Amino acid sequence: MIEPWELVEAARRRGLEWYAGVPCSFLTPLINHLINNDERLTYIASANEGDALATAAGAAVGGRRACVMMQNSGLGNAVNPLTSLTYVFHIPLLVICTWRGEPGVTDEPQHQLMGRITPRLFETMELPWEVFPRDPRELEPVLARAEAHLARKRRPYALLMRKDTLAPCPLRKGILEGRARLVASRRTFFRDASCPSRMEALKRVVALTPEKGMVLVATTGHLGRELFALSDRANHLYLVGSMGCASSFGLGLALARPDLRIVVLDGDGACLMRMGNLATIGAYAPSNLIHLVFDNEVHDSTGAQATVSRWLSFAGIAEACGYPMVMEGDDLGLLDALFAEDSPGPKFGHLKIRPGTPEHLPRPNLSPEEVLRRLMAHIGSGA
Repeated sequence: MIEPWELVEAARRRGLEWYAGVPCSFLTPLINHLINNDERLTYIASANEGDALATAAGAAVGGRRACVMMQNSGLGNAVNPLTSLTYVFHIPLLVICTWRGEPGVTDEPQHQLMGRITPRLFETMELPWEVFPRDPRELEPVLARAEAHLARKRRPYALLMRKDTLAPCPLRKGILEGRARLVASRRTFFRDASCPSRMEALKRVVALTPEKGMVLVATTGHLGRELFALSDRANHLYLVGSMGCASSFGLGLALARPDLRIVVLDGDGACLMRMGNLATIGAYAPSNLIHLVFDNEVHDSTGAQATVSRWLSFAGIAEACGYPMVMEGDDLGLLDALFAEDSPGPKFGHLKIRPGTPEHLPRPNLSPEEVLRRLMAHIGSGA
């Protein structure tokens, strides 16, 4: 068996001190050790595996070497960001995935199928992998191979962890212990005028966000394409996939780079898809994050099929999740107030917009990797 501190210290020698994940009993010793030592290490407990991966990706873009941890039964939640975020944008992450249901090992029935197919899933996703060692003397060679791949390919590398790999480590304190929780203040800006278009709203956002010191993370679909058509700046990142992951990516980037203001431009359909991350943002409460949802009540880029947003309050949900400041409305004045407000973040804005998009909307003329490298050079986290 490997002591959790042996793994963490071996990883630290290679610059890795930042972790995100979802628990598994095989990972319990490692997660407990990270929580016990949170003054020296960062561990983000995510609502699901896809959010954890996107959060770690955001931290990596911010200049942190990051690891994402998950159970293989939750690997399906991470397929989308593995194939359309880290693969497409070339974001290097160490993936530690447990091997529940390993053939020949007795386990619960819900793990049997995934246990048989996990290696094939990695191979299908073109995700290089090897079995996590049980001998501490093998840690350095395994991490060296992983590091070489991350540096050469700038894509994830996976380690598949078997049962009883890690020695026990008791949990000495609760996660998020001592973190302040602020009382949310909900302010409403409803107007009688017609809702603005997405392009009108984006024009106002661009005017309110100087290129220096701010990063705009735009969700996939027409929102990112309209932002590109309006103003293509070095501080923009257009997520061309990984639907629903913009807020978790923004969370990781905001925590990794407190010197920057991170603005997540989300859509109603995307926000609904991974709503659990609102609770994670509220819990970790990065003061430099602004989360803005443009809500036109439809999936605009796939033919305007209705979402269910008409029957819910994103602002009410964000408030319940612990965002210290929440605004909602259908007037561009909401944006002025949201960006001008000098209260601690994270701040949440829910702006109703009307459906529709300009004709002949262009797509970014840079590849996703080129857009990301440009952003990283702009914020000084490598290129």
